[in-house]
Amino acid sequence: MIEASVFTLGNGLRVIHHRDEATAMVALNVLYNVGARDEDAAHTGMAHLFEHLMFGGSVHIPDFDKALEHAGGTNNAWTNADYTNFYDIVPAHNVETAFWLESDRMEALAFTPKSLEVQKDVVCEEFKQVCLNQPYGDLMHHLDALAYTVHPYRTPVIGAELSHIQSVTLNDVREFFYSHYAPNNAVLAVTGNISLERTRELADKWFGPICRRNILSRNYQPEPEQTAPRRVTVEGRVPQTMIVKAYHMPGIDHPLYPAADIITDILASGRASRFYQNLVLASDLFTQADASVTGTDEPGLLMTRGLLCPDTDVDSALEMLTTQAESIIANPPGKYELERALNKFESTTIFGNIGFANLASNLAHAEMHNTTIGEQLERYRCLSVDDIVDAARLIIRENNSSTVIYRPTGR
Repeated sequence: MIEASVFTLGNGLRVIHHRDEATAMVALNVLYNVGARDEDAAHTGMAHLFEHLMFGGSVHIPDFDKALEHAGGTNNAWTNADYTNFYDIVPAHNVETAFWLESDRMEALAFTPKSLEVQKDVVCEEFKQVCLNQPYGDLMHHLDALAYTVHPYRTPVIGAELSHIQSVTLNDVREFFYSHYAPNNAVLAVTGNISLERTRELADKWFGPICRRNILSRNYQPEPEQTAPRRVTVEGRVPQTMIVKAYHMPGIDHPLYPAADIITDILASGRASRFYQNLVLASDLFTQADASVTGTDEPGLLMTRGLLCPDTDVDSALEMLTTQAESIIANPPGKYELERALNKFESTTIFGNIGFANLASNLAHAEMHNTTIGEQLERYRCLSVDDIVDAARLIIRENNSSTVIYRPTGR
């Protein structure tokens, strides 16, 4: 069991702390409750762009990375549909530097034309590299746009198109920052060799003076229930045909979410999984098959995927992929199959929290959902075969599916 202490500053910043005396380092993780779903439709990719802008200098610190490196630290960040996350790892004796740096960029960025243009260029190059020059790089553009009709999840985190990023102005940047980046819209997780008393002292000193802000409310429409299957075929510079069939599923806080997550493990996790045994080994249709969930706060997608062998009939392969997904209903997992999936999930979760840096990120995410890592794990431990079947019947339905056939150009 992971013991953690939580307290809240007067400005609304929630702080969660866990001490690990086995390391000489400390990790600071700041999770902001803002992601791609909070963007304007004309400026998709803004949240990801902002992740980069946060390293472009704040009011008192022109070079974030240089200051952290002088303290012997490292840092990085990530953005997804729901959140933006920043973390720093520093020697324990230099931990105050990390508090100073993170608090300064939470208070205000420099907002210079030079920084904006530099980071726009960086993000545009990343867009080209990931989405345009990498096989299947734009797959999620096609799938999200097919599966969602109104919800902002229909746009990939990196943005819908380059022009949306290129057209961002300094006024857009300022408005986005002051509407979302604030102590009352964030969680600070501190792990490693630092006491709770020292954590509280430094949080009060550096983050305490930052004022609360009025956070822009989310007012987009929920995605309507899908009532008919959707399918699209796209072509690109890819080595072999890929099939992706996705089903709408509940968000992460829904009671059936853990069951939906475990369904993908039963289907595709490891060499004993149904997909590997039946699609890859026992058939000559697939070279690879897997399944996963998007893991979003609001209703997301359970995705099944397969790479086809050369000259494979697409419809035959799609039918087999669908049949194996539906086998969870027709042939529910036995006790051993379910226990294997649950044990693997639990061991992965436990090992993932051994490192103090990963633990900081996971603690912040749990606190953002007003729960604990232990409570999250317990939701999986108590799953039954009936739960798995109930989730499968809700999710794995043909009228609830969206299929992308991604094939090589000219085939």
